[in-house]
Amino acid sequence: MQNIRNVAIVGSGLMGSGIAQVSASSGLNVILTDVKQDSIDNAMKSIHKSLTRISKKQSGSDKEKADYVTLTMSRIKTSNNVSTAVTDADLVIEAAIENIDLKRGLFAQIEQSAKKDAILTTNTSSLCLEDIAKGIDDKTRFGGLHFFNPVPMMKLLEVIRSDQTSDETYATLIKYGKAIGKTTVSCKDTPGFIVNRLLIPFLFEAVRMYEREDASMTDIDAAMRLGASHPMGPFELADYVGLDTCKFIMDGWAAKYPDNPAFAPSPLLDALVSEGKLGRKTKEGFYSYKKN
Repeated sequence: MQNIRNVAIVGSGLMGSGIAQVSASSGLNVILTDVKQDSIDNAMKSIHKSLTRISKKQSGSDKEKADYVTLTMSRIKTSNNVSTAVTDADLVIEAAIENIDLKRGLFAQIEQSAKKDAILTTNTSSLCLEDIAKGIDDKTRFGGLHFFNPVPMMKLLEVIRSDQTSDETYATLIKYGKAIGKTTVSCKDTPGFIVNRLLIPFLFEAVRMYEREDASMTDIDAAMRLGASHPMGPFELADYVGLDTCKFIMDGWAAKYPDNPAFAPSPLLDALVSEGKLGRKTKEGFYSYKKN
């Protein structure tokens, strides 16, 4: 196994900034890169705010809490240039938007600039590793690290290996996950990995049940909360995740696996998305979140 000391994160959105925070909090050197300086600036402010909030819950003096924030922030450097950002990285984590062409272009650039023994990973939640890796020459050092939002709070990390991921790469990714305090689970390169492969079809099946008029949305949500001990019902959860996100994931799977009935679209969900009713982030989805 390799020793991971330097981590480069490509993409400074919610996921990228969260991965930067937990990596730096665990003593690793981080470089956070994005083509948009505004995104980097917002990410650094968000990380500082999150660390400050965490420090207040820790034991110790005010100085020790402040030092924790200062030390962690000092481990995070930023860059607008992907090629220079990855040159010294032992581990590169791509956390860009779910666009296959963008990701392929990034990895072609990353592989050319990174060290020959650097491990390259993607934080994709729905795309297959084999599709992303088509432009990567050395696929033995490529794998998936699927974090969950918000990264500092969610304990789970899915570690994904393709048929070509080497045992050494896989073992190093497991070691990294444990080093940053995550509980790691392993999965092959299957659509949605473990969580989303089970979760997204479950959400869609709930919608289909409502479309058939088998039960109301509120009763389906109550049944799953009280009968299966779920913290949220499927409609509540879909609104939380974002209906556009659910649709994007399912549309991608349906295009690749058109004969799988579990990946069939939902007319109701499609209609809500077309109307801009995406869930909590737009104040309306399956439910309304507008204040009277």
